[in-house]
Amino acid sequence: MEEVDVLVVGAGPAGSTVAHRLAERGRSVAVVEEHPRVGYPVQCAGLVSRRVLELAGSERMVRCPVRGASVFGPSLGSISFKADEPRAYVIDRAGLDIHLAERAAAAGARYLTSTRFDERLDPSDHREVVRLTGAGSEVFEIRARVVVGADGVSSAVARAYRLRRPVEILPAFEAEIPSSPGDPETVEVYLGRRISPGLFGWWIPDGRGGARVGVAVDADGTSARTYYARLVERLAQRFGAPLPKPTAFLVSGIPIGTVPRTHGSRVVLVGDAAAQVKPLSGGGIYTGMRCAEIAARVLDAALARGDLSEAALAEYDRAWRAELGEEFRRALYLRRVFCRLSDRDLDALVEALRSGGLHGTIVAFGDIDFPTHVARELLAQSPSLVRLFPKALGAWLAPGAGYRAPDLEPGPRRK
Repeated sequence: MEEVDVLVVGAGPAGSTVAHRLAERGRSVAVVEEHPRVGYPVQCAGLVSRRVLELAGSERMVRCPVRGASVFGPSLGSISFKADEPRAYVIDRAGLDIHLAERAAAAGARYLTSTRFDERLDPSDHREVVRLTGAGSEVFEIRARVVVGADGVSSAVARAYRLRRPVEILPAFEAEIPSSPGDPETVEVYLGRRISPGLFGWWIPDGRGGARVGVAVDADGTSARTYYARLVERLAQRFGAPLPKPTAFLVSGIPIGTVPRTHGSRVVLVGDAAAQVKPLSGGGIYTGMRCAEIAARVLDAALARGDLSEAALAEYDRAWRAELGEEFRRALYLRRVFCRLSDRDLDALVEALRSGGLHGTIVAFGDIDFPTHVARELLAQSPSLVRLFPKALGAWLAPGAGYRAPDLEPGPRRK
């Protein structure tokens, strides 16, 4: 039976990040990925901040910079802004996963694709024992000092270790459109209960003349694909012509909420498996990778001490929540307020932003990784927003609200 220090389940950004950080510290690491190819199927829209490129240590997956955004209300009233410098990047999403896996493998991590985590067996000699099914339906076992669950929203590791608690899972549906009538440096967000109850619809340029169009919505009994079709109708109305036929589709689920614990004895969860996802946008690449770095640091120290107990690994929970927990908490609160708004309220929100002279604030404070920072500034400056959201403003001005997001570091420039 093979034995390793760390078994990572899932080769997405969070899994490969923790694998890389531990392998470069000299730990023996095996990464199992249920799909035949790392990066496929693609799991999200691929709009990231400069922080993600910094954590990845590369810009080779960048397709185009994004400098602007437009937000459309249910009646297609809108507010738009554009910055002088890139505020986000559209990436080759599969390319990011491949790069991160190659980096981890170069550091010594071993990848096993077409390999599924089946179950946790009885521990042996203070080691976890797990059963896997590999290519060709081969069943085998691995012993590991610690297991990292990086296997997404339906994490088998979380279930096996009884760490998961119910979180809201938003169905998402996205299509790739081969040609785009939109601005190639601007993303568009569409609000409204008819097309995107619970979150929003999006139009993201793909850097190749096309776009990624999709929705993430409440699981209310209506399929995400139905809401996507309504968004396509709205876009045809906006652009004055039907959209081109899609070349590919993506179906996924986005976890929104928090879990009480992301660790146990000889196990931690990272990324979507730990619901480390931004509640206002559904994005989780930066947060998952950052939490993976924290997990690697805590695990390396615990491995060195020979103490991988639940109490020892609680430091991981404390550390990532100290860095990101306040943002998640405030974003969840704002999302609850947002989800109660009617279409009339959403139109009023867009109009208040458009007419309130707030473009400069949005440009100055906008940050896709820490969206509540700009929300707080907008609420503090706009009487119209105060009238729309008195409770939300109270939350931001309450004692202890004076936090700020980390400063953006200069991102890599495209060559």
